[in-house]
Amino acid sequence: MQQRYSSNWDFLRIAIGTALVVLCAPLAWAEEGMESTLAMSDAVSDTRFTSEREAVVWRREELKDIESLVRQLRFDLVNNQETEAAAPRLAELQERATASNLLPAFIAGTHGGGSEARTSIWEEWNDFSAGFIDLEDKITALVNAAEQDDPRNLARAFSEVGASCKSCHRAYRYD
Repeated sequence: MQQRYSSNWDFLRIAIGTALVVLCAPLAWAEEGMESTLAMSDAVSDTRFTSEREAVVWRREELKDIESLVRQLRFDLVNNQETEAAAPRLAELQERATASNLLPAFIAGTHGGGSEARTSIWEEWNDFSAGFIDLEDKITALVNAAEQDDPRNLARAFSEVGASCKSCHRAYRYD
């Protein structure tokens, strides 16, 4: 009985907190943040990197690490159905596979020379960057499915994360 009361209280606290954030956060601020997240970096000086080469190497390694994390999560969530054990990895995926983390490493013209990026990234920047927003949405759906502990929804959400990754790879990455 005590656990049920605590669970209901947690739900109510989260719901109230979420409502306050939604009601109090200025819409203009949120839109400005989204624009700066999706803006293309024209020069290294616009980023946290010291050189274009560093950005290319970092994004290649970061995306490989994310791919490895997704494989581990597939094993945890789909094969073993261990949603509780996968929670730290899900949080890490949700933090790392974001537009704000990854897009700054795609500095205009940083293709070739060890990069698997196609030039179409910069020609179709809006579509490319929208792919990361789609990925974030799919990962959020995956986290929600894991919290519900529903194997069918979890498998579907996991499949959608993979489809989001693949759609971007087909269009913007040399294999």
